[in-house]
Amino acid sequence: MDGTTPYVRVIDLETSDRDARQGGIVEIGWQDVTRTPDGWHVMPGPHARLTHPGGPIARWTTAIHHITDQDVRDAPPIAAIAPAILRPPARPLAFAAHRASFEQDWLRAHLPPPRLAGMGWICTYKCALRLWPDEPGHSNQGLRHSRKPRGLDRHLGDPAHRAGPDAYVTAHHLRDMLALAPVERLLQWSRQPALLARVPHGPLRGRRIHTLATSDLDRLLATPRPPGPDLAFTIRTERARRAGQDTPHRPSAGQLALPL
Repeated sequence: MDGTTPYVRVIDLETSDRDARQGGIVEIGWQDVTRTPDGWHVMPGPHARLTHPGGPIARWTTAIHHITDQDVRDAPPIAAIAPAILRPPARPLAFAAHRASFEQDWLRAHLPPPRLAGMGWICTYKCALRLWPDEPGHSNQGLRHSRKPRGLDRHLGDPAHRAGPDAYVTAHHLRDMLALAPVERLLQWSRQPALLARVPHGPLRGRRIHTLATSDLDRLLATPRPPGPDLAFTIRTERARRAGQDTPHRPSAGQLALPL
């Protein structure tokens, strides 16, 4: 990076447990997506470093990413290597991750606050829901196999659930998103709750929200079990759309959603 080329840095973490208060970070991966006069491009990569989590790795997490205590025995802690990745001399326009709240929570828990101050994060999961609502699923790997992003090298994207390959896959989704919406729009969507495509739980689980009757939307909001911020936001947005208010329509695959 020459210091003048705009770029977004994708971050992916593997951890030693479910909870950032109980576990630590065992691997950090990153992949840059740069803007040139002819568009956005995934740079050579991916990059990854093993890190010591400060304690043992839970067996269930080793079963997911296959990183063992022996693998990280001599690795540095995340605090020792994070500055070069998160505060590079050529500052990125933003950071990005798939379900970015996970990376943000873990980095906040294990790094001094100034390290992350002022950093904007793009959540490619939330943006995928906006831009590609008709995909069968919106997980990182699900989008990889349903959309088949141009130029994605299978060998660099494998194995799944390792920080480098996962960052590489996310970078291809991000590149395609940036061809449809500017960084500022993706950041805006990422700050809001997720605009869900389907009902996530309950008797209507799996039903597409924009096809539900208005009475079904009302029942989802009125159930004794709180709908959660994402579902509540989605239902209210859909209700407002039907009422003709100035809110985003539900785009078909490949279309750009209107701004909020």
